[in-house]
Amino acid sequence: MTSTLIIDGLRVEVAGKEVLKGFDLQMRSGEVHVIMGPNGSGKSTLAHALAGHPGYTVTSGSVSIDGVELLELSPTERARHGLLLAMQQPMEVAGVRPLDLLVAAGASPEHLRERMDDEARRVELRPEVLDRFVNVDLSGGERKRAEMVQFGVLRPKFAVLDEIDSGLDVDALGAVARRLSQATTEWECGVLVITHFKRLLQELPPTMIHVISGGRVVATGGAELSETLERDGYEPFRVTND
Repeated sequence: MTSTLIIDGLRVEVAGKEVLKGFDLQMRSGEVHVIMGPNGSGKSTLAHALAGHPGYTVTSGSVSIDGVELLELSPTERARHGLLLAMQQPMEVAGVRPLDLLVAAGASPEHLRERMDDEARRVELRPEVLDRFVNVDLSGGERKRAEMVQFGVLRPKFAVLDEIDSGLDVDALGAVARRLSQATTEWECGVLVITHFKRLLQELPPTMIHVISGGRVVATGGAELSETLERDGYEPFRVTND
């Protein structure tokens, strides 16, 4: 079944300051949409607002998956309706093992460890790492690969990835990007990627690229837009006033 994520007129404040100022985006199952933009333009604010982080106040707008309004739901309920957020800096959760975390997130316990081990191999992560507490004593690359294990087991309708490529070496970046690309066909996951770097898109071909500046989308195009950004930077797209 094809699913649709619609973000319409989203306005978000952080600490009393409006950061997103009418953000619009629509995407379907199996698509890869990439959000790029200068620092402070609202990229991470978008990711956290979609997931329901309490520090981000939505003042107006709508976010829905298949007609279900997510902004009325708790973060847990948003996840159960098919939205997953992979954070730029995955948190340590001492005392909780990945298997228990996945069960709490709604994964079926049947053959769960076997599924986790399979996903670990697909992103070239040593399966024994999954015996540790969540992200404790893991390198940055191991944390990102471990998040991809969670992603592969949970199989969300839409995944929001906040700078998943941050801190990854070439090998880790390739493994993560390939797993995301495979997911777009395996269960038609829609992937919304926030990134600064064109190198991720070499392994994860985008359906659309959106440039955000001043809290809203100011340009949209295909893969060629990343070439323009690499050549000219963000200055031609920069919004300096509301």
